[in-house]
Amino acid sequence: MRVYVPLTLPGLAQAYRAGALGSGPLTAYAVTPGLREWYVSDDIEELEYAALSRAAAASLRLLAADPYAARRRVVIAVDVADRDAVADPDRGLDPSSVGEVRVTGPVPLAKAAAVHADGDDAEDDVSAAADALGAADMGDDDAQFTVDGAEDHELLWYGVQEIPGIIGETGTG
Repeated sequence: MRVYVPLTLPGLAQAYRAGALGSGPLTAYAVTPGLREWYVSDDIEELEYAALSRAAAASLRLLAADPYAARRRVVIAVDVADRDAVADPDRGLDPSSVGEVRVTGPVPLAKAAAVHADGDDAEDDVSAAADALGAADMGDDDAQFTVDGAEDHELLWYGVQEIPGIIGETGTG
């Protein structure tokens, strides 16, 4: 199963140095029954993109919690065994957890398929979105508009072999 793990650039650097994504369990996003029902599509590419987008939103939340991290969303796509990625059926269509799965154990970076990250041109909008996230969560429409501005930026695709360059560009690696 392909899962999308939200990170920050410092988190990606740490995973690169360790050769694994955390010690588990990890929060990730995948094409789950709940995501299929929420997105209402049978097109697997659209569903995978929806899972990636959910992970990008979770990466933004990580940035909001870490004011020192470079303001670029990062998502790493990893292939894991189906049994290792479990959705919580009790959270089903809870809007905050659509597509969310828990991945058990550490995930070797060797299982990564790709890295998705914001380009430099997104940093101002992502920074503003991270700052506005709390107000958006409280129902502030202007803040939500700012958060949505980050989503206007498509994450760029990088091969796993490009991780040293990604983390080196920010001075975190």
